Amino acid sequence: MKSPFGSGVQRPGLRAVCALVAAVVAVPVWAATNVPVWVSLNGHNAEAFQSLVKAYNRSQSAVQVQVRAFDTPAALNQALDGAARGKGLPALAQLGDSHTLEEISARSYVQPLYTLQKSGPLKNVRWFVSSDNAFIHDAKGRLMAFPAMLEVPVMYYNQDAFKKAGIAPAAPKRTWMDLQGQLVDLANHGSRQCPLASDLPVSINLENLAAVNNQLYASADNGLKAKGLPSFSFDTTYVRHLSLMVSWVRSQIMVKPEAGLQSASRFAEGQCAVFMSNSGNIGQFNSQRKLNYAVSGLPYYPEVTKVPGNPFVSGAGLWVMKTSKPVTEAAASFLAWMAQPEQAARWYQETGYLPLTQAAFDATPASYYSRLGQWRSLVAVYAGRSAVTGQGFRIHNYPAIRSRFQQILTTALDGQQPAVTALSLAATEGNRLSRQR
Repeated sequence: MKSPFGSGVQRPGLRAVCALVAAVVAVPVWAATNVPVWVSLNGHNAEAFQSLVKAYNRSQSAVQVQVRAFDTPAALNQALDGAARGKGLPALAQLGDSHTLEEISARSYVQPLYTLQKSGPLKNVRWFVSSDNAFIHDAKGRLMAFPAMLEVPVMYYNQDAFKKAGIAPAAPKRTWMDLQGQLVDLANHGSRQCPLASDLPVSINLENLAAVNNQLYASADNGLKAKGLPSFSFDTTYVRHLSLMVSWVRSQIMVKPEAGLQSASRFAEGQCAVFMSNSGNIGQFNSQRKLNYAVSGLPYYPEVTKVPGNPFVSGAGLWVMKTSKPVTEAAASFLAWMAQPEQAARWYQETGYLPLTQAAFDATPASYYSRLGQWRSLVAVYAGRSAVTGQGFRIHNYPAIRSRFQQILTTALDGQQPAVTALSLAATEGNRLSRQR
């Protein structure tokens, strides 16, 4: 067909337009690499994580992180096992160490974080928690997961409640017996409904009763020795302590400890004067405008140790799944961005989890700690080497052991059996379950 403009003649600009179209068609359109991340976080910390992810996704176009939230760690684990069978694994998943590190690392679908640190964007990151800490570190001190959700148990206290009770200074005592007197005053002057609450019965009354009093929780150096199976033997310190807790429940200066979110909500609403729980609640409590609170270390027994030790690190990390190489590399880029000082400091300050890196801790201003009592000093110790009693513990089948311990503690606190009988049963059951294969 002849051109309507005559033979050999083109419309003005047509050649340029055709060239432009050809160029556009020739340029490949690269899709962003999707990085699925599965987490199980409380409401406040879930929002903080989503906010960081959105900031990362806006900062570049090569990688898009997609968050899937689960109500409980158990639900996440169940979905993960199903995904492993169906080849629908995420790139990263939040998993609690549960003091059974080898059982997680032995899963066929996970890979240790340190394998990504040999090269690439995570190579020179200086992590905050010392490598001698057994939590999500292997026996060689290598980091097995991205340490985003590490936390420690602390004692929160409502300063307004202490002032109302006429306690000056408005802060809890660090010894259990001195604290008892304060709880009586709190109960008699405005905090009768909830002088003391806790959502960590096993952590406070067994695990960290040992660590804070500089004692071993289990034999074989808390199960960290290469040889010898760890075993439990709860001595007179435990009997004395559990007997004291039973008397506190009976006299109504302590609400019976229960796992779950109810106690944290009560403290956030100003109903409880003292609350013993994990540091991961700090972000939630900071968001409560009417809550005037601060943080102290867990109590100890001066008859057992002159200086209190450091409680065990707990919580969870983001574990890397075995997916395709492009997805793994994209996930590493996201984690490296999270570890940058600005993001890492923001995450630490908004959640109460331990700092990801030393730079995140250093970048946090003194003004952040001005209303948080002893929080800075309680955090700082985890960058240094810990005593053997505070490095953590590694015990086979520990999730089942902790569940059984909680059942036994509940019977004692309910007055159904004496403390000495309950602790004897706990040791027997713990040793049986730790050897169950």
